[in-house]
Amino acid sequence: MTPPDVALAPPRPGPLPSLVKYARIFRVALIERMTYRSDFLLGTILRFLPIVTTVLLWRAIYEGSGQAELGGFNYREMIAYLLLTNISRMFSSMPGLAGGIAREVREGTLKRYLIQPLDLLGYLLSSRVAHKVAYITMSFLPYAGLFYLCRGYFDGFPDPLQMLAFVVSLVLAFVVGFYFEASVGMVGFWFLEVTSVLYIVMTLNFFISGHMLPLDLLPQPWSGLLKVLPFQYMAYFPAVVFQGKVRGTELLLHLALELFWAVAFAVLARTLYRAGLKRYSAFGG
Repeated sequence: MTPPDVALAPPRPGPLPSLVKYARIFRVALIERMTYRSDFLLGTILRFLPIVTTVLLWRAIYEGSGQAELGGFNYREMIAYLLLTNISRMFSSMPGLAGGIAREVREGTLKRYLIQPLDLLGYLLSSRVAHKVAYITMSFLPYAGLFYLCRGYFDGFPDPLQMLAFVVSLVLAFVVGFYFEASVGMVGFWFLEVTSVLYIVMTLNFFISGHMLPLDLLPQPWSGLLKVLPFQYMAYFPAVVFQGKVRGTELLLHLALELFWAVAFAVLARTLYRAGLKRYSAFGG
């Protein structure tokens, strides 16, 4: 018996490969960021104003202490360090990321990532990479001008291998910073209001990452303890790598540790996300 003719629907195209999908998200996010070029440029220039205060403050500190070095940094090295931490934080800082995740959970808009073939962390990572590319592109000339004016505080560029280690440390600082803040944002699955928690965590991170001052200035055992934690890789470590204060085997060891923390935070963020989804409920349109 011949089966009746059945009208076959044309095959549906399969989902885009993950890399292509998130590359398109990156492209759209980059176009969005570059739309506000003037805002990016103005914001970057305004960020330079506190640097003038910092230079004057540390000059007064060194003159008042009567010492040529503090924590192994002379005055020139200290100013160079503080300038370099701005580059470190340019990569590792993720403003609004943790709060945005917590808000998505609280308001129920997280469900859009559950009904579409889109991963929350993958989407946010692509968007943040686009944001960093746009920000670094727009701030390159202002920062180049600043470092040229402040060239007297530096002893020149590091050798090629040290410069390569500096670049690697910045890339890993971005990964550590992204997944750390994503992990903090996942707290929103368990607490309705996390604004105070986020403020405390981010304020502490600003200090213990070495952005405010070198960790070497802290007394023992605090200095040694903070250098064991992952937060130093968001500001302190890339800066001292550029200055050549970490070399050889110690440098390789710290780069390996930074990679370890990057992977550890990535696994933590993914684990918290999956655990949070088990208790997540969203209602309404």
